[in-house]
Amino acid sequence: MFEAAAATPKETRLSIRATEPEKAILAEAARVRHTNISKFVLQASLDAANAILMHQTEFPLPPDQWEAFCERLDAPPKVVPELQRLFSEQEPF
Repeated sequence: MFEAAAATPKETRLSIRATEPEKAILAEAARVRHTNISKFVLQASLDAANAILMHQTEFPLPPDQWEAFCERLDAPPKVVPELQRLFSEQEPF
């Protein structure tokens, strides 16, 4: 996963706007985590971003479904006559 290096100095700034109630919630959550709002928001954002990216690249399967998945990947390609015909046509442009 992507992680921020702890000893690396910060190079860029992010700005966000929040309502007072939203900022109060963030401040309370940061206090509970014994950190400041900036560090809390950055870490929470990175956690969310990593979760989103992970779901784009990894997916868990039970062993039987994994086997079926691998068999389909290893199988020879399926011939689709309609696609062969489509790709053999000259481009209109």
